[in-house]
Amino acid sequence: MDCTVIRNAVVFTVNPQHSIYPNGAIVLRDDRIEAVGSADDVQIPADVTHTIDCHGRMVVIPGLIDVHSHSSLLRGVTENLQLLEWLPRYQLEHRALTEEDAYYAALLCYLEALKAGTTCVMDMFRYMHRCAEAAGVLGLRVNLVPYSADLPDKNFFETPETNRKLIETHHLSQNGRVRVWVGLEHLFYCSKDAYAKAREYANHYDVRIHTHTSEQREEVDAVVKHFGKRPIELFNDLGILGPKTAIAHCVWLNNDEIKLLADTGTSVAHCPISNAKLAGGIAPILKLKQAGITIGLGTDGIISNNSLDLFEEMKFASLLQKVNHYDAAALPAPEVLRMATIEGARLLGLDHEIGSLEPGKKADVVLIDLWQPNLMPLVWDNDDTNILWNLVYAARGSNVHTVFVDGQMVVQAGRSTRVEEPAILGAVQTQTLDHLKRREPFKSTSTPVVA
Repeated sequence: MDCTVIRNAVVFTVNPQHSIYPNGAIVLRDDRIEAVGSADDVQIPADVTHTIDCHGRMVVIPGLIDVHSHSSLLRGVTENLQLLEWLPRYQLEHRALTEEDAYYAALLCYLEALKAGTTCVMDMFRYMHRCAEAAGVLGLRVNLVPYSADLPDKNFFETPETNRKLIETHHLSQNGRVRVWVGLEHLFYCSKDAYAKAREYANHYDVRIHTHTSEQREEVDAVVKHFGKRPIELFNDLGILGPKTAIAHCVWLNNDEIKLLADTGTSVAHCPISNAKLAGGIAPILKLKQAGITIGLGTDGIISNNSLDLFEEMKFASLLQKVNHYDAAALPAPEVLRMATIEGARLLGLDHEIGSLEPGKKADVVLIDLWQPNLMPLVWDNDDTNILWNLVYAARGSNVHTVFVDGQMVVQAGRSTRVEEPAILGAVQTQTLDHLKRREPFKSTSTPVVA
């Protein structure tokens, strides 16, 4: 049995008591956390196989959780467009996408996420059996959500049937690190039958449902004009709201929609950087939190964010609420760290397994090098410290030193332990250039999201 001890570290457990250990220790045995606490209280087992001495210069946190992302080969190629103008350009990638494209897109994005301390990703993409393969290569924990659509002019996405097959072949594979959800692309892409099948599959296979909506005001206006109701009301009528459903974005909600989400126990995946970059708006996070809605943080993928760094996402999420409410105390660092960890785990239905450093939970653990110019100096005032605030407002993914997923060290000294990174990046570059050539003919046939 493997037994790793991490000692002489600052430990942020993100447990219900918000416990912080200035000189902490953690014992990892196989895929689980065996013990965590003050170095004086944690008994070091006799059968330790690996010891990491942090010398007081590293902080340990739970693995970060990205609850809404889209793998992609394309970064920085669709810029300066608002959502409804951006989407037809984005769809060009899917119209030309192959299984091999999907595999290398997932390799690229999962590698970036892991190196930045993200140990679990909710990925909404296509050909997701290949995404599961990429996650297995790198050691990432993933929740796979196929882009499902069934309307005739949206035949370049997955279908409810291919979604069902993926559940049957891949759900709970790779020692449980891979989970498959039912995915629904958008109200303008899916028929009522697709929503009925989503309910049916979710109930039959005991899996969860994910979709997105209300990202831009003009999008909501188009939904109301076409369907006669607001998006969250439509989801309620279609029967997909509930404690096993997560909805991304939710920027443009009215009070009745917020109440519907709260009353049904539906969660929200908040993607602040993407929402800002596509000029969608600022989500009403404080209202959602006040209503008791579970909120996790998502990047929305490299094609609309350009970065998969959840440290950057935490900072931006907090600052947006402060400036939006003219309140410097809005969404403080402790709350936003919980959104990126335990609240994200709760959204995924995995808070009993991941999201905090507690005995019995999965050993998804991140070590951050504090001995860096952007994180120094380290200041303590009794039990209070500037380290937590600097994790949210100063840290970068590049400060991540070591990452464990399921007790396996998948990043060491900032490098993947599983792959030769230069070879992966070279293959990604070749695949992307080939993909760009293949998608070129589709530009002349681009169609708007809403007719």
